[in-house]
Amino acid sequence: MTAARYRALMASRRGGQTAPAAAARKKTAPKKPPPDPPATPPPPAVEPLLVGLPSPGRHWTLLMPYAEKMLTSNKRYPHWSVEHRIRKRLRADATSLIKPMDVPRLQHAAIYYVLHPRKLNRSRDPGNWAPTAKAYVDGLVTPNPDLPHLRHLLPDDDHEHLLGPYPLMGAPVETGLARMSLVIVELHGPLTSVKGETVTGTGIPTYKS
Repeated sequence: MTAARYRALMASRRGGQTAPAAAARKKTAPKKPPPDPPATPPPPAVEPLLVGLPSPGRHWTLLMPYAEKMLTSNKRYPHWSVEHRIRKRLRADATSLIKPMDVPRLQHAAIYYVLHPRKLNRSRDPGNWAPTAKAYVDGLVTPNPDLPHLRHLLPDDDHEHLLGPYPLMGAPVETGLARMSLVIVELHGPLTSVKGETVTGTGIPTYKS
């Protein structure tokens, strides 16, 4: 067999073997079904939350916009910029939601964040979603672009004006990813005392300086 015939034979064999492989590559993968639409969870019960608060007043429940990515204390990101983009998006969602709603500027408030998890057979810790709640609270008190000396909800989110945000577990969502609600409760009067006493006046000191 000459070299030319040998090359022709090997070429024909390679062509015969690659044809099925090429045909297999042409097969398209099955299309994924469209994602389920985000569900609207039932609002959390507010009355039990008011019992332990000092001088509660009006309250509002905000269902935060659906977000495919939320921050958790268990999640590690490859670069700080990824987390920064998610936090910026969450803050913007809270700011856009509080603007059109009839929520006045408050001096003191308590905030609960209610996690509505996906329906999975495993335990959930709503405290792990504290970074998301913090981003939402930051968005609620972000300085107003039109009035830089004012803020949307509170003068500040420090301990003198805000209690919380406190974690709660809410009803799971039927479809889509987890969602979050915020319960804002107006409080009458200061949150701390210059004498170091509790706001309710019923605390018993357990240590002395």
